[in-house]
Amino acid sequence: MQVHNFEKVWLGVALLLIVGFIATIAYGSVGAGISMVDDSGGTISAQAVQSGETGTGFDDPGVVKQSDDHYVVYVVARQFQFSPGSGDNPIRVPADARITFKVTSADVVHGFSITETNINTMVIPGQVAEVTAEFDETGTYGLVCHEYCGAAHHTMGGSVEVVAPSNYTAQQSQEVSA
Repeated sequence: MQVHNFEKVWLGVALLLIVGFIATIAYGSVGAGISMVDDSGGTISAQAVQSGETGTGFDDPGVVKQSDDHYVVYVVARQFQFSPGSGDNPIRVPADARITFKVTSADVVHGFSITETNINTMVIPGQVAEVTAEFDETGTYGLVCHEYCGAAHHTMGGSVEVVAPSNYTAQQSQEVSA
């Protein structure tokens, strides 16, 4: 059987594309540091989160200062809101500081994605998702749930406000004195 040279070229191109696609998938799953949600952030009872009796920062979710340049933000996702983060209660953090988001769910699987950043994780009841980032620019970033969580899923959103460090310190002292 005779194979035409033109067919040999296209066969070679097709094989190169297949090898390229496999290499891209292999790199994306191993080389780029992308990983599935795991329990590296720890596990927690979803019922305790729901009742507010975990004995952790999830009982009073919000921003906790760990050191001069490191803050931990405890966030509880529940249908159909982030606490804090939704409505009139945005998450406020200083710019140029290391921010660790610890997120868990009190009811069903949710998503936690901050727009214009690479912060994106699933939020699974019973697990604590942990994501660390640093915001270089001040501004308001959108916060969205990207996992279908029920009939009002499309309304589940919020915001993260990144403020200048000097404004953040003044803002925190006003809240304490109020």
